[in-house]
Amino acid sequence: MGTARKSPAPTLPWVWPSPPPPVPGRSKILLSGLVALIIAFGALAAVPPYQSGPPAGGRAAGGSGSLSPISAAADVRKGVGAWVFPGASQALANSGASWYYTWSPTPLGITTPPGVQFVPMIWGRTMVNSSSLSAARQYGNVLLGFNEPDNKTQSDMTVSEALSHWPQLMATGMTLGSPAVASGAATPGGWLDQFMKGAAARGYRVNFIAVHWYGADFEAAAAVAQLRSYLQAIYDHYHLPIWLTEFALADWGSGIWPTESQQAAFLTAATTMLQTLPYVQRYAWFALPVDSRYGNTGMFGSGPVVNPVGRAFEAAP
Repeated sequence: MGTARKSPAPTLPWVWPSPPPPVPGRSKILLSGLVALIIAFGALAAVPPYQSGPPAGGRAAGGSGSLSPISAAADVRKGVGAWVFPGASQALANSGASWYYTWSPTPLGITTPPGVQFVPMIWGRTMVNSSSLSAARQYGNVLLGFNEPDNKTQSDMTVSEALSHWPQLMATGMTLGSPAVASGAATPGGWLDQFMKGAAARGYRVNFIAVHWYGADFEAAAAVAQLRSYLQAIYDHYHLPIWLTEFALADWGSGIWPTESQQAAFLTAATTMLQTLPYVQRYAWFALPVDSRYGNTGMFGSGPVVNPVGRAFEAAP
């Protein structure tokens, strides 16, 4: 397993009252493992050890052979993390993304194009309040949980603190994604493992696992293999659907970036691979806007003007 590397936490140009706006975190994650994926069409699968109560409207998460509650159809998988910039709404429409999020309960100035879904997030402790939770409920029935609580530059929460707030997220009645850890999502005894065990012990509901992944190996085939191995290990550990809510190539610790062509090649190969994993219900590239602070992970400049990474995303399934 590789050593996680973190970037500084620059402030993104978002308008947000106190607290400061959330900033997507970074991690390099190299993890190997075998997948134990059971797809029994029309038959019942074993209830996973981390099942934690029924989702809004019915069946306990992971309690049957279906990968419900969220459709894993190819036409709704492709998503992106975004923040406002000149032409952001048009860029979002041009990208072909079916969904997006802003690390916030609201779109933060982005006009959602027709046919695109905004998915709200409760980023951390300061968003666990009636106004943020009420705002999130205005945007459908899916809610993303805390952003990198294991990262001191992000929501920075202990497991016990996160569990103490979780009932308020459950009270929305929305389908809930787990807190998205910066690294070690499948590690026994890690932050997410402790959270999921604590949730199960309390009868709390978690409907799917949200994860982040950044690769510092800039050769596409090797990076895709590492990403696939990590996702398989997570599914094998929890047996719940997965949303990959941040991913790209980036060596945040050294400040070394792949070339645009390397980033585009990885995006193409990775999204093709993700289509073969039925337990990965959705993915979101980091990120929609071009921003020099994040190397060449961005896809659209102001205007919007698309770059090679964006063109690869447009063509992605």
